[in-house]
Amino acid sequence: MVKKRVIVSVINDLATDQRVARTCQVFVDLDYDVLLVGRKLKHSSPLEKRPYICKRMSLLFEQGPVFYFWFNIRLFFVLLFNKADVLFSNDLDTLLPNYLVSKIKHIPLIYDSHEIFCEVPELQKNSFKKKIWEWIESWIVPKLNKCITVNKSIANYFTNKYQVPFIFVRNIPQYPKLQTIKTREELKLPYGKKIIIFQGAGINVQRGAEELVESFKYLDDTYLLLIIGSGDVISTLKNMVISLQLSTKVMFLDKMSATSLRHYTANANIGITIDKDTNLNYHFSLPNKVFDYIHSGIPILATQLPEIQMLIDRYKIGLFIHNHQPSHIAEKIIELINSQNYLEYKSNTIIAAVENNWDQERQKLIQLITQ
Repeated sequence: MVKKRVIVSVINDLATDQRVARTCQVFVDLDYDVLLVGRKLKHSSPLEKRPYICKRMSLLFEQGPVFYFWFNIRLFFVLLFNKADVLFSNDLDTLLPNYLVSKIKHIPLIYDSHEIFCEVPELQKNSFKKKIWEWIESWIVPKLNKCITVNKSIANYFTNKYQVPFIFVRNIPQYPKLQTIKTREELKLPYGKKIIIFQGAGINVQRGAEELVESFKYLDDTYLLLIIGSGDVISTLKNMVISLQLSTKVMFLDKMSATSLRHYTANANIGITIDKDTNLNYHFSLPNKVFDYIHSGIPILATQLPEIQMLIDRYKIGLFIHNHQPSHIAEKIIELINSQNYLEYKSNTIIAAVENNWDQERQKLIQLITQ
């Protein structure tokens, strides 16, 4: 019997996108052949071995309108000239070629919107670009019948806007089955310090990273900020560390695999997620790192955004900041670390991890694929 084939497309370089990797694994478990298509960057890490085919497209441009144009052209022809029974589009920047090819070939299309794309901060200062993306979204999405997003709030937003049902499949990581967690010594982390971790593949503007770094002016040398990942503001943060003379208090590590990251996260004392409530996309966000922190057993310091607040309040696993003043962030870090409830917060993450895991969440995706 010939297997069905799905082509999953995304605009990133495939290296650290856990959500897309989990989606592909669901298709593999359902006995599909999977082709995952993304792009190759100048500094892309080698891909770990996976049970499906990965194709990274090399492009002359890595950003800007010309990049988006050529990426979509290349993706269109990859989709057109490769056999597929199903197309799976991740985010709005891959939707147009997927939709066109799905119509040409008369095959189903599943759309997964990882965020409210048209409300990201990067588009708010460029009304022309925003209008283009809004036009694409408003033209295609109402015509779709299999749509996914990352949480209930965003699902309600899209359903109300386009009168198309969106299911939500949260960004809950596959719990890494590690026999042992590496020690701080093995990871070259200082043993006696209180480690505050801030991680993510999108450390960009308005995520509170700049204020977090500056907050370490108000903390003594027993505290260490560990920043792991990539994003638009990393170079800015590194310059801040130099200008503020914080080199003994802030450490940077490049993005890494989910398994490697787990060792570092589990060695931290608290995890930080402090996106600013400046746009709808961030207002309704529920970042991957929230679940990474929960699964690694560390309390969380967060902004009071609806989806994050529901988790932290329900399980009592952390505290909130009330503004982004660096001195206030420092005060809340000290408060959480020294709280008499710290061990309770930490133990409650175990309950939260048991009740929020990928094995349960994936069932909604399986149902959508097989219906």
